[in-house]
Formats: sequence, C-alpha cells, structure tokens
Amino acid sequence: MSPRSQQDFFAGLLFTVLGGGFAWGATTYQVGKAASMGPGYFPLLLGIILALMGMAIVAKSFMHGAPDGAPVGRWAWRPLFMVLGANVAFGALLVGVPALGIPGFGLVVAVFALVSIASLAGERFVLKEVLVLSAILALGSYAAFVKLLGLQFPVWPTFITG
Repeated sequence: MSPRSQQDFFAGLLFTVLGGGFAWGATTYQVGKAASMGPGYFPLLLGIILALMGMAIVAKSFMHGAPDGAPVGRWAWRPLFMVLGANVAFGALLVGVPALGIPGFGLVVAVFALVSIASLAGERFVLKEVLVLSAILALGSYAAFVKLLGLQFPVWPTFITG
C-alpha cells in the first residue's frame, strides 16, 4: 500500500523522527513530574506531541490525498542555503569568531545581515523593504533582549564601542 500523498507522508515522517529524537534527547535530563518539572519535562512533552502529530499525518497520507499522489517536488536548494547561511552569519557577526580573526559586530549589524541574507531566499528582493524590516527587527530585538530581559551581549561593533 502506497501513500496517497507523498508530501504528507514525508512531512509526517520528518515530524515523527524529529519529535522522537527530541523526546529521546530530553531523557538525558531530569524529567520530574507535572507538579515539579525538571529541565527535561518540557522538551520531552513537546517531542512526544510532535511525534504523535507526525504519526497522525503519516496515517492521514494513506487515507486522503490528491489524485496524482501529491508528489514531492525538487529540493529548494537556494532558500535552504540562504536561510541556514543567514543564521550562521548572525551567530558569527553577533559575537565574532576569534579563531578566524572576525571581530564581534553586535546585535544591530547581525540582525541586518540575517534579514538581508534570508531575504535572498525569496523570489524577489526589494532593498527598501529589507532595510525597513531590518531596522524594525533590530530595534525590537534591542528592546526585548537588552532592555526588557537585561541580557548581556554586544549591541554595536566592538571596534566602535571598544
């Protein structure tokens, strides 16, 4: 018996594997009970829920689907690499990479780089929109993480602030 929707089948399989992996990884921490939760309780619960949802999607893929079987399309390589690259660039620019001689550029520059690189994953790139979104996200990130939560990390490049 083959699935009627390949897309649902593989998406459900992915959810099941990821959920199971997170649930299994959470067991290395103290889980505790509902009344006194340990650090592994929440990831374990979320992993189990994700795995169960994945199993339900896999089961649904055998019952419902498009007449052509909703085949899985080609891999979208450019968006995949742009989004992953944007996250790597954010981490590297936020605090720098001393082993490679890259100084920390701080939160503002890292957010601008993240949004700019991730925007290249889409079909169209409008510089004005990217800059406005970057400014809003940088300001919001500064307000939320530095001012409200009081987290200690660089906001501006280290070669400017010293």
